[in-house]
Amino acid sequence: MYHGSPWLLEVAGRARGRLESWQKLSFPHGPASLGSGDPAGWRLVSKRRRISFFAQATGMGIPQLGEQPGCAVELTAIDLRGEPWWTCALSATGPADVLRRELDAAAALVFADALPGRVELGIDDAQSYVRWLCRQPGTG
Repeated sequence: MYHGSPWLLEVAGRARGRLESWQKLSFPHGPASLGSGDPAGWRLVSKRRRISFFAQATGMGIPQLGEQPGCAVELTAIDLRGEPWWTCALSATGPADVLRRELDAAAALVFADALPGRVELGIDDAQSYVRWLCRQPGTG
């Protein structure tokens, strides 16, 4: 559930984007049918994720849920209808007054070195997974 876009994140010469606030929800559902394409309102994707957690106080580690403030950095390979895509997401946890600090610290580490090919991620590259998915051809 979307809760707005309170800030911009900028790592000079590396990345600039909108930060968005989301609440993750989950619900049970049955298996997708492999028949005639996407079920109405759904998009079938294949995802492979790698996640690292960074905490300013303790460095990199694997915390227990809700145990400490920090920032998860997720790199995901996505296959949408046979076309490969990559996403990078930063998800801060902890009390509201430390979220920005944790995001900035993790972003500084992640983007400390130039991206391959000297790619610089700009404001137009930063969008929610939902927005990206809606902009794909044939997704309505």
